[in-house]
Amino acid sequence: MSIDNPIPMRLKEVRKKAKISQKELGVRIGIDESSASARMNQYEKGKHTPDISTLKKMADGLGVPLNYFFCEDESSAELACLIAKMSEEERNKLTAQIKAANLKTRKEK
Repeated sequence: MSIDNPIPMRLKEVRKKAKISQKELGVRIGIDESSASARMNQYEKGKHTPDISTLKKMADGLGVPLNYFFCEDESSAELACLIAKMSEEERNKLTAQIKAANLKTRKEK
């Protein structure tokens, strides 16, 4: 079974949504201006994969949580962004609601 790397697609998608160029993002995360565009292009094309600290800088620079880059579908990516904006109390309540819904579903089976 082959698993596609979701990072290139997610990176390009969120960068375009933020309306910034590859070069601008690269410079924001500390890549030298002369190579920023080329490096970001390699990440978006999947030729190279950024290390976790670089990915964290990208997430911070683009205003998304780190786990956004690992989401395999749109609904998971959207949920990751929404959950990241919640307070800890809100996340705890949501977790409890999801657990309760899962228990209910299991009992019905």
